[in-house]
Amino acid sequence: MLDTAVPTEITDPVNARILAVSEDRITGFLTDPFAEIAEQASLDIATVHERLRAMLTAGTIRRIRQTLMATNLAPGALVAWRIANRDLDAAFDFLVKQDPFSGHVVIRSTDMETPGSAYRLWTTLKVPQGFSMADHCDLLMRRIGADAYRAMPAKCLFALGVGHVRRKGMEPGSKSDELGVVIDTNIVELSELDWRVLEPLKREFVVDEITDNPWTGRAAEAGLTLDEFVRVARALNERGVIGRFSTFLEHVKPSSAGTRVTRYNALFHWRVPEGREIEAGRQIGRHHILTHAYWREGGDEFANVNIMAVAHGTEKELVLAHKAAIDAHLETIGMPVLYTNVFWGGRSEIKPSEISPRVYAEWKTRVTTAISQPPTASDPR
Repeated sequence: MLDTAVPTEITDPVNARILAVSEDRITGFLTDPFAEIAEQASLDIATVHERLRAMLTAGTIRRIRQTLMATNLAPGALVAWRIANRDLDAAFDFLVKQDPFSGHVVIRSTDMETPGSAYRLWTTLKVPQGFSMADHCDLLMRRIGADAYRAMPAKCLFALGVGHVRRKGMEPGSKSDELGVVIDTNIVELSELDWRVLEPLKREFVVDEITDNPWTGRAAEAGLTLDEFVRVARALNERGVIGRFSTFLEHVKPSSAGTRVTRYNALFHWRVPEGREIEAGRQIGRHHILTHAYWREGGDEFANVNIMAVAHGTEKELVLAHKAAIDAHLETIGMPVLYTNVFWGGRSEIKPSEISPRVYAEWKTRVTTAISQPPTASDPR
């Protein structure tokens, strides 16, 4: 039974210390990630367990899980969908509730009208190894009633780390002395044993699992001893398959006390000269405010932009000030920007994308069968 007096708001000083670490500072696979959070936050492990359990129960934290470097496990893309406004909400609901391979699902708008403004629905998509990204998008287009889409795989990444709490109060222009790292998206081949470990490893933690020896039950689920489970997980970590151990905050909806982690999420677009994408991306990736930065090709639909990045904030003007600081930095270093725009997030839901080939095969059969059947009154499609 949890003590209802345990603070669950992100504004509590102890919770803020924990979250400043636990959101995106625990990298790779660890045998006891909670102990590492405690050490980095300079807190005792019992307090970390108690606070994480309380915040997860209250919904302040949406999920706690070991993330994977999904870009190295399954072909992925950012997908923009052109769909009639009347069908937007129904399409949004389908992708959130019935497509486990679509992760971030966001309805976006722009402050200035461009041809790309017609693409209101944006998703991240992972299609497991052995299946086709184009086939999946074509199937979804039929199911949600879109008339066009643009799939934009990441050629490489320059920044990847959420950390909303530690970004609060960050000054526009704050950046590292070093250039952003270049993270490739090469796909890693996995064995049956690797998948046996990965499937339970990546599952979200429930409250009762926030304790010492967090992987014991997962090892049993995989049919392995704990030592064997840890051995395989460490090997996967060395191959670049394991991401962060993370706590994900509820940053779309306010907490029970009305506190918001963030209010505005912005997708920044830049077009830089062809051949200078990595140079520009590494400069943009230096900026601490960015949760993601990557090289993606927007094509004619989006004025041939090639660098995209995401930032969050509670005030629109402050988010724009961060964007202006990045633009000013690019100008200072002599990087031409041929076009830029901001796509603002409205209605949104975030969930991890499923990457299991086994789950995908079952899902594709089910959805293909449903599309081939006549629509019903409850599901008019």
